[in-house]
Amino acid sequence: MSTAHWSTQDTPIGPFTAVVAADGAVLGSGWTTDPTELVGVVAPALRPADLVHRRDLGPVSTAVRRYHQGELDAIDLIPVRQRSGEFLQDAWDVLRTIPAGKPVTYSDFAELAGRPSAIRGAALACARNAAALFVPCHRVYRIGGALGGFRWGLDVKRWLLHHEAAAE
Repeated sequence: MSTAHWSTQDTPIGPFTAVVAADGAVLGSGWTTDPTELVGVVAPALRPADLVHRRDLGPVSTAVRRYHQGELDAIDLIPVRQRSGEFLQDAWDVLRTIPAGKPVTYSDFAELAGRPSAIRGAALACARNAAALFVPCHRVYRIGGALGGFRWGLDVKRWLLHHEAAAE
């Protein structure tokens, strides 16, 4: 992959940056101002050689704005491109089916991904997810209600879960 575009926009929980392939698929995203931080977690086969800044990424930027304004399904149809082994690929697809406002435990997530005993694998899928928000790994928590981890910090995860619960 040669060139990807990136943009940062303000959100209620801090700056959000997305790195998008030429065809509009999100390669990486999260609450940072540094696109190289995002590219670092993109699968090597998908990493762009060049990053070009754009003020607006069209549908991606619109979806981020709408989501943070309460239109939670605005992120659902944005294409995402990630690469890994079969389980992680399937798990990332499953994450996109977990409804906003209805978070699940890592155990539930492993079961939804077709491997009920792969609780650590489910946690790994969340940890290796490069496309935060669009692949909503923030919707997975520990048994007993503890938040677990989140690359962008537990304050961000807590805000996202509260935002989704309040909008439902």
